[in-house]
Amino acid sequence: MRAAVIEAPGRVTVTTVPDPTPGPREVVVEVASCGLCGTDLHILQGEFAPSLPLVPGHEFAGRVAAVGSAVTELAVGDKVAVDPSLPCHECRYCRTGRGNLCDRWAAIGVTVPGGAAEYAAAPVANCVKLPEHIAVEDAALIEPLSCAVRGYDVLGSRIASSVLIYGSGTMGLMMLELAKRTGAASVDVLDVNPERLATAQKLGCSRTATASAELAGSGGWDVVIDATGNAAAIQDGLEQVAKGGVFLQFGVADYATTATISPYRVYNQEITITGSMAVLHSFERAAELLAAGVLDPQVFISHRLPLEEYPRALENFASGQGRKTVVMP
Repeated sequence: MRAAVIEAPGRVTVTTVPDPTPGPREVVVEVASCGLCGTDLHILQGEFAPSLPLVPGHEFAGRVAAVGSAVTELAVGDKVAVDPSLPCHECRYCRTGRGNLCDRWAAIGVTVPGGAAEYAAAPVANCVKLPEHIAVEDAALIEPLSCAVRGYDVLGSRIASSVLIYGSGTMGLMMLELAKRTGAASVDVLDVNPERLATAQKLGCSRTATASAELAGSGGWDVVIDATGNAAAIQDGLEQVAKGGVFLQFGVADYATTATISPYRVYNQEITITGSMAVLHSFERAAELLAAGVLDPQVFISHRLPLEEYPRALENFASGQGRKTVVMP
């Protein structure tokens, strides 16, 4: 089969690799769409993945092409989205229900071959069967949406909060859509890309700006979310949290990224600083939200490219073009 392969840091190609074969409790998915994510860029930079070469792609959906000998839950032809999480189920964090913090954390497309290929293998337990009205070409959105759902689980948002989101790429826009549905009184969005801000406006945010100073006079925000992983945005966001508010680190920063906090301010103003890591008990709920029409795939997916153009898709994504880019094997 054809697959994108990150061969070494900074080097990606599309080549022929062996077809996957399902284990007894696995299925093989014929991939219809595979989304690109900041994690893929980190893998390309030599971070996250324990070893290269690797077939990336942890956001994918398709139809079941083959089933293992002990699979009864799915049949060939079923439409599925795949939760990439592969917790060990044995460590302390898994045993306490925190599989996203697994000591042996692994994921399809990050530590084992993923969905940037014509076919990908996955445990049947990781596959969510999709209703017929969901276009399988749009269902790659479910994985990033499940991360956003996890973010709001961490926030435990209060009704009538003021929310500030840094970044109006795919993840920032998903956080915007969920903020509107969790009772936020206002949702402001910051981004240096005017085109992306236009999309945030289209989706009904309260205000947009290229810098927080343009929104001065608000007295800070109850909830500040970084969806960029950018050091400057993170630093600025920490300074915009209102008394008693919370800062959520949602964007994936480089390992070396640092920010400065004032411990006295955190103490004196009872500010909470927290993070949200990947997917946790949120994938099925994200599938239900997509099925209910919470996201408009035509707004969120800006680029659909053939698998053979995966290297160019990564370049476009890294340059900040559009919103969600998917490759379609």
